[in-house]
Amino acid sequence: MAKSFADIGYSKIDLNRQKRTGVSEVIYGQGKSAKEIIGIMQVLMKNNQPVLCTRIKPKKAAKVQKKFPKSVYHKQARCLTLKRMSGEINSKIAIVTAGTTDIPVAEEAAVTAEFMGNTVERIFDVGVAGLQRLLSKIDQIKQANVIIVVAGMEGALASVVAGLVSKPVIAVPTSVGYGTSFKGVSALLTMLNSCSSGVTVVNIDNGFGAGYSASQINQLILNPNKGDKK
Repeated sequence: MAKSFADIGYSKIDLNRQKRTGVSEVIYGQGKSAKEIIGIMQVLMKNNQPVLCTRIKPKKAAKVQKKFPKSVYHKQARCLTLKRMSGEINSKIAIVTAGTTDIPVAEEAAVTAEFMGNTVERIFDVGVAGLQRLLSKIDQIKQANVIIVVAGMEGALASVVAGLVSKPVIAVPTSVGYGTSFKGVSALLTMLNSCSSGVTVVNIDNGFGAGYSASQINQLILNPNKGDKK
């Protein structure tokens, strides 16, 4: 029986994850050295699996890219990709931010969703302090299968968007805000207590989790008979 993981000492790489879940193991770059990331990437590439590395800073990414010159570093998202998953999902995921400062988290969601084969539409800086900006884009937002709303401060944008659309809304609280935002806790609590139905909330600054979940929902909408392989 073939091994389901590769043991390289400091990491045991799940080689069957793509078969089980549809997505290969993702590398969390924060806290790992460039050498460790390179070692994991080598195993994934040897097994013909695409690579997504999240939370990787520019200096570390530059070292990785020397070994893998075909990899792409997405600076704003702090993500590095090498290849992407096969297949193209044309139905859109809309990613909406309250402010410009929320864009890095939104980009992490966007890069993740695109890595998984989705088409992404970015709609940035349409927060509740100027609702006319959101309303000018609402028809575009409604065209998406899934909507990711990224907001800091008081996090109210997710409730507003969810009250205007008939699609699943994934809310991402960000750590953007002044003292009493408590590094995103205020936005998180607002989103969890949303009076708009259908809002699902991920952790603070978790763009990756939002992009991943949105892709799963998008694929189920497009292929409702798709199930786990037996």
